[in-house]
Amino acid sequence: MTLKIAFCASSVPSAQEALTRLNAHYGGVPEDQADVIVALGGDGFMLATLHRTQSLDAPVYGMNRGTVGFLMNTYHEDDLMERLGAAEEAVLNPLAMRATCADGIVHEALAINEVSLLRQGPQAAKLRITVDGRLRMEELVCDGALVSTPAGSTAYNYSAHGPILPIRSDVLALTAIAPFRPRRWRGALLPKTALVRIDVEEASKRPVMADADSRSVRDVVTVEIRSAPEIEHRILFDPGHGLEERLIQEQFV
Repeated sequence: MTLKIAFCASSVPSAQEALTRLNAHYGGVPEDQADVIVALGGDGFMLATLHRTQSLDAPVYGMNRGTVGFLMNTYHEDDLMERLGAAEEAVLNPLAMRATCADGIVHEALAINEVSLLRQGPQAAKLRITVDGRLRMEELVCDGALVSTPAGSTAYNYSAHGPILPIRSDVLALTAIAPFRPRRWRGALLPKTALVRIDVEEASKRPVMADADSRSVRDVVTVEIRSAPEIEHRILFDPGHGLEERLIQEQFV
């Protein structure tokens, strides 16, 4: 049976050119009629595509027309049907963020990679961390902190010296960004079921923003973060090049 493919692309010229050629070669269909969605771009576009299509049944197969391409497969045009037929599927559960702002407005968002809190101004943030209702850190003075999924552990989390997590591990990484006090705190590994609450101390003097996969909320006072196992993102990789292998490779470069 021939797969029905929906193609989508980022705005960069190389992705748009690939979109034109692939549609002409394979004949694309609307996303709600597709067996698989092929995303052309970089990791940011892949994350946006996964969020946008999360209510659809079709998995997403990415081909790199961007820069890093950690979530993407290499770009080839002629053998696409064969690659899709042999592709391996990974299922990702996002994080759910619930952020309360100083004006009392509550914002909710999902993050496939991480939820991060970042200082907005020149002064360091002061954060209080509670896990499953138990106060774990009275005061973390830092540029910020983040909670990462295994899929996102090689992104911002790794740049902040957090651990790389095996893709099938039922844990989340809680990582400080440029911690000043405690200066040597190395973060924590938490069970996937954990509810993390981060309260911003002296919020008017030391304002903080929250970010879920590049969707930002300013002037937050409290942020709650949990895994959302009820939501599944299906992503396809070429055999031998799936997320598990990529996460292992990242630890030996």
